[in-house]
Amino acid sequence: MSSLYRIGQIVPSSNVTMETEIPAMLTARQAIRPERFTFHSARMRMKTVKKDELAAMDAESDRCAVELSDARVDVLGYACLVAIMSMGLGYHRDSEARLARKTLENDAPAPVVTSAGALVDGLKVMGAKRIAIVAPYMRPLTELVVDYIRAEGFEVQDWRALEIPDNLDVARHDPNNLPDIVRSMNLEGVDVVVLSACVQMPSLPVVPRVEAETGKPVLTAAIATTYAMLKALKLEPVVPGAGALLSGAY
Repeated sequence: MSSLYRIGQIVPSSNVTMETEIPAMLTARQAIRPERFTFHSARMRMKTVKKDELAAMDAESDRCAVELSDARVDVLGYACLVAIMSMGLGYHRDSEARLARKTLENDAPAPVVTSAGALVDGLKVMGAKRIAIVAPYMRPLTELVVDYIRAEGFEVQDWRALEIPDNLDVARHDPNNLPDIVRSMNLEGVDVVVLSACVQMPSLPVVPRVEAETGKPVLTAAIATTYAMLKALKLEPVVPGAGALLSGAY
């Protein structure tokens, strides 16, 4: 007998990709496992990917957690990696604990994952030491992301900032450009390629291609978040065609 799980996501108001890639992965999983999923979102206002706007947006996350817990979601995902990482080193732990507390106070406790924490944890699960990163942000924000990940114990050998300031333009970036970007990077000795350190930049369609071309495992913020959600639900973290982390190898 299959079980139904409600997936809650806190998303920036201008985000359109997290609500397509995570449902795409969990829907693909339904072809190989009995569990079924529904998807529910609450939105925080954000149009331009700037540090002050990200901080103002993050302040709305408590409200979103309460709203989603009204729907009795089974897991709650905070879907903006750079908003968390721009708030200070290790902030994903504070955010996850605070938002989980909000659901508990609403008498609807749910586990909380953040895309930032999920990426860090996913890299640890994969045993990564040295990584390469592609991000759509302006260079100063990308540097914050790189510093955050380094502070979590990883060596970032190479990285690219695509410098796309408008969040809707990030969603419009053609994922087919990513393989060429990765080809320009120094991957010698790299354990994992982070193809999209952003839940808004589409990447899922080219993950298998980049893995095949580089011979490296590929991770994205959306893939890591899906893995973390499945683990929080105590479900097997497998999704066909979604890269190494969700292959069942871990």
